[in-house]
Amino acid sequence: MISTVRCAALMGIDAFPVSLEVDFSRSGLPAFTMVGLPDGAVREAKERVYSALKNSGFKLPPARVTVNLAPADVRKEGSAYDLPMAVGLLTASGALNPEAVDGWYMAGELSLGGHLSPVDGSLPLAVAALREGARGLILPRSNAAEAAVVDGLPVIGVDDLGQAVRFLSGQEHLEPERVDIETLWAGRETFFEDFSEVKGQEHAKRAIEIAAAGAHNLLFIGPPGSGKTMLSQRIPTVLPPLDFDEALEVTKVYSVAGRMQGDRALMVTRPFRSPHHTISDIGLIGGGRYPQPGEVSLAHRGVLFLDELPEFKKNALEVLRQPLEDGRVSISRSLVSLSYPADFMLVAAMNPCPCGYMTDDQHPCSCSPLAVQRYRGKLSGPLLDRIDLHVDVPAVPYEDLKRERGSVDSATMRSRIMQARDRQAERFKGLPVSVNAQLTGSALEEHCRLDATCHTFLENAVKSLGLSARAYTRILRIARTVADLDGSEPIAVNHLAEAINYRTLDRKE
Repeated sequence: MISTVRCAALMGIDAFPVSLEVDFSRSGLPAFTMVGLPDGAVREAKERVYSALKNSGFKLPPARVTVNLAPADVRKEGSAYDLPMAVGLLTASGALNPEAVDGWYMAGELSLGGHLSPVDGSLPLAVAALREGARGLILPRSNAAEAAVVDGLPVIGVDDLGQAVRFLSGQEHLEPERVDIETLWAGRETFFEDFSEVKGQEHAKRAIEIAAAGAHNLLFIGPPGSGKTMLSQRIPTVLPPLDFDEALEVTKVYSVAGRMQGDRALMVTRPFRSPHHTISDIGLIGGGRYPQPGEVSLAHRGVLFLDELPEFKKNALEVLRQPLEDGRVSISRSLVSLSYPADFMLVAAMNPCPCGYMTDDQHPCSCSPLAVQRYRGKLSGPLLDRIDLHVDVPAVPYEDLKRERGSVDSATMRSRIMQARDRQAERFKGLPVSVNAQLTGSALEEHCRLDATCHTFLENAVKSLGLSARAYTRILRIARTVADLDGSEPIAVNHLAEAINYRTLDRKE
């Protein structure tokens, strides 16, 4: 007898349907064959499944078993096929009614005793099941809340194989998992840090406001202890809150990467990722033998903070070029080509020189000009051109330190940023861009028009500073954002002057 159980396989952050077919034949010598490009974890499912069936009280007669994972030309990975394989064997052997199984999607890893362990990617599996018109989705109980975020799909959480079989056969009633989205959504405004805790650094706060308003990339340059990391960690508190579609995108990435902690059902706050400078290019960009999302994808719709930027490996930094331009990462291997989202705000920090004190009046710098040149030379021109704002962060004077609180809090900054974002949303309605940092080509020319006075001012700046074409584009985008924060539709000379002031590393010494 042949049975078919529906399941799904992950491809990037999405899932596609897989039909798990089981041929259970009593004729011929007992054997077990699995086809359909299974990886090692899938092939090992045979031992887990048969042990789980035995220890759950199910006895299968000796038979010749063939398991096919269709489509057969796409590699199947992971342990999520254990539950559908066990149900397929029970159905093909006659222990379960095929009509009871028909239409249900399933996923779950079985222990030898029959208990179900959580699997990665339950949210993409639920989206695929809903798209295919599934009757419902059966998952380990610890995955059920995450999958239940998908509205319109009954999600059944089970503890073990026996409970799944009893549910399918009608011997036990289980209510679909329910998730209170409103309660989850209420937690997205909760932050334990605030810009009111940052004393001084008004110039840096202004740069953060501009960067957040236009989704620009940002580089802090300053001596140790000047507050670069402290400033960066508070940037998520002023970014616009995630909408539901963005939250689903972020949750998909974390679900596929196995980063959903505990029973958290949805990522409701913007991510803040801060990898160590020893990270490899694969860890940063993603990939591996079985490709997984990297830090740039885990920072999708949030902030990627790279502290001590020149200390990162050069090849790791250079692979940032594609996601910074395209907002996506393409990973090609011999068997598969994947694309992961990577639309993040890059915030980086570095010292002005190897010792860190070149711009600090209180500490003498011990670095030679050649050492400084080598240190800064670790950052390529093309990478720096993709970072919109270069901001000097000097040491905080004692007069600022003795203040009780900073001059502005996160709520005030966010209010101004949201107003600027609203102006951009209205301006770009119907266009494929949503923020000023995405302006290119004809859209850049149309929305960043300059009058004769502005053209003359910018031309002199480009010539005197030796700015590249990409830096010129960045200046126009930043000036557009500065104008939006000022509530001005035309770009004025003062907006351009402030924008040029944030291209520190382009200036000739």
